[in-house]
Amino acid sequence: MHLPRKILTAISVLTLLIIGGVAAVKPPKGPWKNLQVLPEDISEEKLDSIMESYNNALGEGCKFCHVPIENSTDKFDYANDSLPMKRNARDMIKMVININKTYFYHKKEERPEYLNMVHCNTCHRGEAFPPEPDEKNEKRKKKKH
Repeated sequence: MHLPRKILTAISVLTLLIIGGVAAVKPPKGPWKNLQVLPEDISEEKLDSIMESYNNALGEGCKFCHVPIENSTDKFDYANDSLPMKRNARDMIKMVININKTYFYHKKEERPEYLNMVHCNTCHRGEAFPPEPDEKNEKRKKKKH
């Protein structure tokens, strides 16, 4: 069976267009809006766990970084960047990721965003604003005596 040259060319072009179209489509990365530092494909369970660790490390709740939705006490506009603490938190997360990746990244199959050698609680210890270095030393001295 011999197909005419025009039909063969048309089939070839159509096949290339379909393959190119499929290759150009990016898979969805997740339901998160405005996730800039943590991986966009992070699971809800992992994201909740990380956020809970931030709450514990800083002794604060979600409203410390996230804007509450009007007329609600427990729902937040997580994509809203208007609070300065959210921008500060992103910088701190980047710092912690960099420290862990630079000094403790031994298992290459583990994503650096999920390393926990150094974490928020390392410095914050349940305080929204970590004490200055000399304050930490004074607290340690008092505990020893």
